[in-house]
Amino acid sequence: MSVQTAVPVGERVREGRTLAVVSAATMLALMNYNATFSTLAAMARDLNAGTAGQTWILGSIALGTAVLLLAVGGLADDRGRKRVFVAGALTLAISSVLCALAPTTSAFVAGRLLQGGATAALLAAGLGLIGHAFPAGPERARATGVWGAMLGLGIALGPEASAGLAELAGWRAWYVAAAVASAVLAGAAVTGLRESRAEHRRSGDLPGVLTLGTGVAALLGAITLGRGGWARAEVLVLFAAAAALLAAFVAVESRTREPLLDLRLFRRADFVVATGGAFVTGVAVIGVMSYLPTVVGRVLGEPPLLAGAVLSLWAGVSFAVSLQVRRVAVQGRHLIAAGLVLCALGDVALMGLSAGWGWWRLAPGLVVSGAGSGLLNAALARLAVESVPASRTAMGSGANNTARYIGASVGVAIVVAIATSAPSLTRGADIALAASAAIALAGAVVAVAVRGRRSE
Repeated sequence: MSVQTAVPVGERVREGRTLAVVSAATMLALMNYNATFSTLAAMARDLNAGTAGQTWILGSIALGTAVLLLAVGGLADDRGRKRVFVAGALTLAISSVLCALAPTTSAFVAGRLLQGGATAALLAAGLGLIGHAFPAGPERARATGVWGAMLGLGIALGPEASAGLAELAGWRAWYVAAAVASAVLAGAAVTGLRESRAEHRRSGDLPGVLTLGTGVAALLGAITLGRGGWARAEVLVLFAAAAALLAAFVAVESRTREPLLDLRLFRRADFVVATGGAFVTGVAVIGVMSYLPTVVGRVLGEPPLLAGAVLSLWAGVSFAVSLQVRRVAVQGRHLIAAGLVLCALGDVALMGLSAGWGWWRLAPGLVVSGAGSGLLNAALARLAVESVPASRTAMGSGANNTARYIGASVGVAIVVAIATSAPSLTRGADIALAASAAIALAGAVVAVAVRGRRSE
């Protein structure tokens, strides 16, 4: 009997190590992703960044992440998920050093672009490792719930940690800390993770990588520059280039024997819901919540730490709910729809912000929206790996997170455009919240209504 029980215990230890290392990396990646939100003013002064420079300081990591997510997901499945994960952790360490030492805005943006690529590797390969380590069923539901919870926890802690370190030693201190933490994670991954890859190694899809990568880069570049004026020639040229390149990507993938993204997956209802749900989450949830601390700071006159705490309350509830999603009987598309509905209700509850409010009046809306976000993070993570073949879990994660971060960039652009074009910031915030709620509700309806072949 002792011999028979030794293997399951060993497997459980390895599963625990995988979940611990991947979860810690996910939390760090999201903390770093949001670190600039609370220190932008100090960074702009130190780096002499104008309006355009500040836009790129905020948006560059999203560009680097979204461009590479699907490509590194496919690479992880074919060449080794652990290998790509370790490379991502080491790259995050190096790029964090570059950001800490950056003398100019351009140098800092270059470092953040590299951090985006590292983030893509950690997210895609990390969730792929979890999908391989935990078989479908209750254990995978628990593991993906923990992974989803780390998204919320990272969002909650990032701005606060960055602001706190800035108070002690300047805004560069965060990037020093991130470099050290990333190096430690790389070591833990080398010793604690077991390699996994698809049985069939594909030859690679360079045309797909190039057309998708440049297409997404052009799209996010247009969105980033568009905040300074949507009718400018360079913005229109980038949008046109993005449309042409993404159309070329679809054409290439439909003719390639071993595509980066198998377009036949879009015949699967679960894949459509997972990918579409991630995009809507980015547009309608992440977009408005990313800008909310700025609104709170300007309208209520709160300092960065307290304004960031508003986001922490939302993300903290998201973290707690994600950990409990495995106990919910409803799963799949219905859970995603429920999460989007809760986010919409939370947005409605946040409307009406004015200078006379205390921060506590935001709490009900933040709690409801945070609960919805928690449902979404856990449900989307699970569906991302279960809606694709078992050998392509990292690709499924890459596709899902690509949709999420493209959606987030679109959402932030929409919210900022609406909020800053209204007669007052409070009026603009209300319109932006209403628009986000409408998009979330539409996404919930589509999630329930979409039809197609179920995942195999």
